[in-house]
Amino acid sequence: MTPPASRRDKGLVRPYVVTEGRSHPTRNTFDLVTLVMAHGDRPLGGLSPEKRALMELCLGGALSVAEIAAHLMLPVSVVKVLLGDLVDSGHLSTRAPIPSAQLPEAQILQEVLDGLRARL
Repeated sequence: MTPPASRRDKGLVRPYVVTEGRSHPTRNTFDLVTLVMAHGDRPLGGLSPEKRALMELCLGGALSVAEIAAHLMLPVSVVKVLLGDLVDSGHLSTRAPIPSAQLPEAQILQEVLDGLRARL
């Protein structure tokens, strides 16, 4: 009986190899919902296979960091390091998520309601 295929047989590359031994991105501005957009005019030559796959994935439109990690089947921490490199080289740009709107204060709402009632 042959043993089940190990992860090594499936082409697993250790995360420290993919990130060139780094465990933190050059910039710490990536959240799970940060949107990433690729610049199609940048050359892909010289990029590692993982960076090239990330670029090709993002050329289809804006994706979040979490979506990229899921599609590439890489840990989020590894994807953040790769993103930092690609942003630094001008291949990618990012946009922070739109913050959720704050609810107005109850006093302001009451004043608006009072004003509307006075007009009716």
